[in-house]
Amino acid sequence: MDLDKREIRVRTQRQRVRGEAYEDDPKGRRRKQTLPLPALCVAPLRWERLRQAALREAAGDKWEDTGYVFTTRTGRPIEPRNLYRSFTRVAGTAGLRVIRLHDARHGCATLLTAAGVPPRVVMEILGHSQIAVTMNIYAHVVQDTQREAVSHLDRMLKRQRPDRA
Repeated sequence: MDLDKREIRVRTQRQRVRGEAYEDDPKGRRRKQTLPLPALCVAPLRWERLRQAALREAAGDKWEDTGYVFTTRTGRPIEPRNLYRSFTRVAGTAGLRVIRLHDARHGCATLLTAAGVPPRVVMEILGHSQIAVTMNIYAHVVQDTQREAVSHLDRMLKRQRPDRA
């Protein structure tokens, strides 16, 4: 993570399958990709670094330097189940509907698409290998955006039409 440049590179992914937690390379294009971070993420990530430094000092010899951004009190990776529990707690406290963590990824892509970000850019951020994958998942948002664009065109053309007497 380079917070000054607002960039992050995902080198590994951690997941639990059939009760077994393991690390693997990120799939698809994300393997080699550096992603930009939204500015609103920088301060919380800096805070997390400070928190982790305090945890490292408190743990002493028990600290395991794993390189993860978010860790337990001893530096180990967070259990996926515990991450989800924290996620649901934070969502509930904020008054938000609880969703799967993966749905947060879909939410990000939907917001980018609805904001008019070109599908190719959304594809690159998500790490999809083909634009068809992105378009198949988010086509409804593109259609809604297209409808909104045509509505703008309607409003502009109505203003330009001469009045008939």
